[in-house]
Amino acid sequence: MAKSSSEQNSVTPSADTLAQAARAAAKGKGLPPVHLWDPPFCGDLDMRIARDGTWFYQGTPIGRAPLVRLFSTILKLEGGKYYLVTPVEKVGITVEDAPFVAVDFQTEGQGAAQRLHFTTNVGDSALAGAEHPIRVIRDPETGEPSPYVMIRAGLEALIDRKSFYRLVELGRHAEHEGASWFGLWSGGVFFPVIPSGELPD
Repeated sequence: MAKSSSEQNSVTPSADTLAQAARAAAKGKGLPPVHLWDPPFCGDLDMRIARDGTWFYQGTPIGRAPLVRLFSTILKLEGGKYYLVTPVEKVGITVEDAPFVAVDFQTEGQGAAQRLHFTTNVGDSALAGAEHPIRVIRDPETGEPSPYVMIRAGLEALIDRKSFYRLVELGRHAEHEGASWFGLWSGGVFFPVIPSGELPD
């Protein structure tokens, strides 16, 4: 489900000033404490995250991976909209689908003891489980699945196609809400993907 900022407005902050403020605010190796920052809203910035995870600024792809990583660390979801936040300013950006893409995963264990460790295109990692759930949305017309995993603070990653195909190979049948479902185990939680009866023969 695409979520975007409100209609673009002219704003003073630029990608450069945001990057400078983000670098100044970042301390240590952990993520900046964006949940503690509540600066004034400065308008919308002409920045977009495409469905494939590419970041654009003023219509041009941002080719510097360290800069994309920096911006990703100050991303915040509030009221269904996405913002880049520093201690002194908050600007809205457009996100076509999910802000991240899960490009790979590692597996530990099997069956109900399985643990799925996901890695995103911007260098985040998450162990799927109660705090990092997996969900699958199916297109009502085509039935095409769009799988997601929660990464942090409401920010999800779209699981890329090659990873989802691998996940399907790890799927198991289990009871969910009184019915049999085909899904995935991770971190002691079963995540339903499709009702067992709807699987192709």
